Amino acid sequence: MKTARIISVTLLALVALTACGDDPEDSNSVPSSWIRQQYSGSSVGYVDSSDATTEVAKEIDGHTAAHDRIDDDGKVFLRYRDDIVAITPLERGSRIEIDDYRTGYRRWQSSVRSVWPDPDSDSFRGGGPGSGK
Repeated sequence: MKTARIISVTLLALVALTACGDDPEDSNSVPSSWIRQQYSGSSVGYVDSSDATTEVAKEIDGHTAAHDRIDDDGKVFLRYRDDIVAITPLERGSRIEIDDYRTGYRRWQSSVRSVWPDPDSDSFRGGGPGSGK
């Protein structure tokens, strides 16, 4: 009986730890900790010194599926619940930058405005569950 209780408590603790993880894929959070581990840090985001933007986007989206994707003249934008991941070409490789949705939308407006909603519009509801209701 005591062993069963210990097993139950251990399983509950594991479930709680999993639910509180940094990058819960089911909530469509940007995989920021995974990106930090996979790519080299730079003064402006992260760098993949060998792969093209489309390949880097495929790697990131393959780890945690983005809500939406835009390919625009060599740049790739991945939309997550509250964030935008911008992957831009470098002379060798790609730069990866993570911005919250509002900042990323303003920064990359010329590429994303015709597809994604303006966070400053009256119709924008945000990205998280229950937002804007």
